[in-house]
Amino acid sequence: MKIDIKKLFKKILIIILIIYAIIILINQQKQLNNYSESIAATEKKIEEANEHKDSLISLKQSTSSLEYIEKIAREKLNMYKPNEKVYIDVGS
Repeated sequence: MKIDIKKLFKKILIIILIIYAIIILINQQKQLNNYSESIAATEKKIEEANEHKDSLISLKQSTSSLEYIEKIAREKLNMYKPNEKVYIDVGS
């Protein structure tokens, strides 16, 4: 009888260890999926930040051009070149 109890105990112990290992593997898979989602979201944020940076660099380059400066001076500051004639439409 003692031999049967030892075998039964070993089988129960092995079954418990297998169940424990399966639970650990399932939890690790969930964590890996969460990490993968987090990585994808972070990569998307990095891509958006790079696009924003590129647009800012483009804007910086265009703001230092003479055409942009002249456009802003005309539209926002009402400045004109010397000897330039300005016509104002008062008909409407």
